[in-house]
Amino acid sequence: MKRISFFFIMAVISMSVMKAQNTTDGLRYSTDQNTGTARFTGLSGAMGALGGDFSATNINPAGGAVFLKSNLMFSASLFDIENNSNYFSNAEKSFADDLTLNQLSGIFVINNSNEDSAFKKFTVGVNYNVTKNFENELYIAGTGNTSIGNFFLEQAQGIPVSFLELQPGESISSLYQFLGETEGTAAQNAFLGYQAFLFDPVEFNNPLNDAYVSNIAGGSFNQEYFYLSQGYNSKFSINLATQLREDLFFGININTHTIDFDQSSFLLESNDNNGSKVNRVGFENNLSVTGAGVSAQVGAIAKVGENFRLGLSLDSPTWYQIFEETTQYLESRRFFEGQTISETVNPRVINVYEDYTLKTPAKVTASAAYIFGQNGLISFDYSYKDYASIKFSSEFNSSDSFFNNLNTTIDNTLKGVSNYRAGAEYRINQLSLRGGFNYEDSPYQDTTTIGDLIGFSLGAGYNFGRYTFDLAYSRSEQQRNQQLYSVGLTDVSKVNSIYNNIVMSLGFQF
Repeated sequence: MKRISFFFIMAVISMSVMKAQNTTDGLRYSTDQNTGTARFTGLSGAMGALGGDFSATNINPAGGAVFLKSNLMFSASLFDIENNSNYFSNAEKSFADDLTLNQLSGIFVINNSNEDSAFKKFTVGVNYNVTKNFENELYIAGTGNTSIGNFFLEQAQGIPVSFLELQPGESISSLYQFLGETEGTAAQNAFLGYQAFLFDPVEFNNPLNDAYVSNIAGGSFNQEYFYLSQGYNSKFSINLATQLREDLFFGININTHTIDFDQSSFLLESNDNNGSKVNRVGFENNLSVTGAGVSAQVGAIAKVGENFRLGLSLDSPTWYQIFEETTQYLESRRFFEGQTISETVNPRVINVYEDYTLKTPAKVTASAAYIFGQNGLISFDYSYKDYASIKFSSEFNSSDSFFNNLNTTIDNTLKGVSNYRAGAEYRINQLSLRGGFNYEDSPYQDTTTIGDLIGFSLGAGYNFGRYTFDLAYSRSEQQRNQQLYSVGLTDVSKVNSIYNNIVMSLGFQF
């Protein structure tokens, strides 16, 4: 992975009006992972009717009023992902892991001294939680029958060759920047392919020529695809909750969200096909994303008798303002007049995109729990989220045709999703043993794109009186078809991803 890196010093910054968003981007910032406190993780997140836990208030804000005493807690997480890929019958395995402080929270309980009041107490809490860890590494390798050259060739068709040729006094950087600002991403890709001699014009001496033929002959292609990502999606919440009489709890969360995401991919291809003028290609793409968002949640918990609890909560959509930058470069090796020539086309330009707005789906959660006195509990959560309602929009142009087309694609591709979580806890004096299970539908109408997510969890905790210590492990698994590129080289690799998470939490009561 010698060519992959996350940060570059570039000579030019291009302020672009082009668009590069897709369905994957919308899903990336709309989905969460089963992470939070160790108790929450050990119960697979099935805590909507239980409360009394900082991550439970992320599901149902009424859970803040279940706390009996003021509390502080922090959690550390060791996140690990294993990817098993299969590309044209060749299997590869890759790993990534990350150690992070994933949760930090505090809550202050104010008991009402007026015993005649219906409001028994009020709570005010703050909660920071990493809702998704973007750490990932994927390696795909195999011998395919479609060249990366087709990715560049398809985008060049219809573009006059005069747009792709350097004029006197013009540099790679300046023309690449100009194409990005005026013609868009496809023209930039076509320019890279032309300058790396991956294709030639059908009519060499015609400046209006807009048809091209590949310099890479058909046959088999040895391909290696590397993907790296890092970053996080986090949520900071202010929780306000109250207990009404002995059996009703209400709460609200005001949330701010932060996105910090970096992605880098590199494809290396070689061939020895007869008639091929180009026998080696390396293509790198880098993406850097930052964003901020706001949302709100409301919820209620009701005690039904001594042992049964019901919960209901509603999450508003999250409205994000997102900022993106990209860089890319292309290298090739070709035969020309009996010599082997290496070409490197590196514009050293940062493409800066217009800010855009992303609205993620609302979510509704219904919960139930049964408490066995001091011995333990069982709990169940069901939530529904319609990913087809993801919407992209431009701050500057509400009728932007690109985003309108993308939103139509999302509406026709994604669907509403049900998520089922179940958890159980058994107490032996101060020791608590926990386990859980979660299942989530695929967000795609075609479930071969991304399959259902299935997982389980285990955990334990010990109450020392003034402080608590908890430990949990969760594992989930999901299959998908990873498409290498959106055009040209659209071959897919089957990828099975296994997510492991170990969480440790330390809490203090005062």
